[in-house]
Amino acid sequence: MRYLPLTGDDRAAMLAAIGAASVDDLFADVPVAARLPGPVDLPHHLGEWEVENSIGAMAAKNRHSGIMASFLGAGAYRHHVPASVDHLIQRSEFLTSYTPYQPEIAQGTLQYLFEFQTQVALLTGMEVANASMYDGSTACGEAVEMARRVTGRNRVVLSGNLHPHYAEVVKTLGALHDTAIEQPAPAPAGEGDLAPVIDQATAAVVVQYPDVFGHIRDYSALARAAQAAGALLVVVVTEVVSLGALVPPGAMGADIVVGEGQGLGVGLNYGGPYLGLFATRQKYVRQMPGRLCGETVDAEGRRGFVLTLSTREQHIRREKATSNICTNSGLCSLAFTIHLSLLGEAGLTHLAALNHARAVEAAERLAAIPGVTLATPAFFNEFTLKLDRDAAAVVEALVGKGILAGVPGARLWPGQAALADHLVVAVTETNTPAEIQGFAAALAEVLA
Repeated sequence: MRYLPLTGDDRAAMLAAIGAASVDDLFADVPVAARLPGPVDLPHHLGEWEVENSIGAMAAKNRHSGIMASFLGAGAYRHHVPASVDHLIQRSEFLTSYTPYQPEIAQGTLQYLFEFQTQVALLTGMEVANASMYDGSTACGEAVEMARRVTGRNRVVLSGNLHPHYAEVVKTLGALHDTAIEQPAPAPAGEGDLAPVIDQATAAVVVQYPDVFGHIRDYSALARAAQAAGALLVVVVTEVVSLGALVPPGAMGADIVVGEGQGLGVGLNYGGPYLGLFATRQKYVRQMPGRLCGETVDAEGRRGFVLTLSTREQHIRREKATSNICTNSGLCSLAFTIHLSLLGEAGLTHLAALNHARAVEAAERLAAIPGVTLATPAFFNEFTLKLDRDAAAVVEALVGKGILAGVPGARLWPGQAALADHLVVAVTETNTPAEIQGFAAALAEVLA
């Protein structure tokens, strides 16, 4: 059977064994506000066939990017993934392999993780990268925790134009250590200089590149200001394809670069699993979370791979671990590595150029519509429009015309009235000129 439910006696015996009076006792540490007040409103005791039909009917109500022209972005991007990527990662030796605890029988896994680290270091312009993390937001949170360890300080400055989901992860982790986190309001027209708010108590300054509204900035001066004060500059990249066109954060002086690798090889996948990227300077390598695969030679002089650093609590570090992040997104990192290897340097550069060209075409067409203003003068493949009415209502109207128009500012920052008329639009190589033309025509009709 595919599903073996527990009986009431089974549950009672298990609870008695651990000394719990009820299942509810197991959730005592979950805040009451985060718990459901009662059972989910779903039918009980359906057979497998009935469940498949019921869930399938619900799923069919979704209007998703696979069946509509999609201009959604804001941290998750639709790119073409070659069929060879999925074919290769589904080989059993990749699909079923787990953590490479024993290097003598895990050379394939260790090698592709080593190659992944090399690719991430090259993309970000950094000296060392780890063997992947959960996703971009948790990598961002880990970067802030690392900056606290490196500097011995407890104050963190977040850019107002950092993706709000990333900021929330940082704040959630920071609350466990009483971290003082400061963040200005989001600025869709472009954020001011953060250098003046850096002081001798600052552990890290966290910025996004391009930021959540699409702005591209040179952070070289900010890096110098942070380092002069003894703080670290953390640069977040949510669209990894942008590194095929933009100056890498390492070249601007970043101390830690984190990002989301979903755009290469992984796909949207209804929001996960995704792939965290984490790179830093060699001098900080022992404070880096997760684990690091290294190259060596065996007793006979043959090339081999090992876990060089494994600063996780699961290994020998225990309570001295730099992080409690427990596994790496191994299959996703392999998909990333295969896709990037297939592209090569010239292919990635071409892909990035195509993304930018399509975005420029869309921005010019859309900004020419009465009632639409382009709020992002310099961007990669994502930009922000200011509309003459509520953006969420416009998005709903365009769904009816077969277009997923983008992410309203109010969706990212609920309750901020100043962002209600802003729409974040992403354009990738998967958006055809015909889709862009159709989007412009439909938007003009809705705004007329």
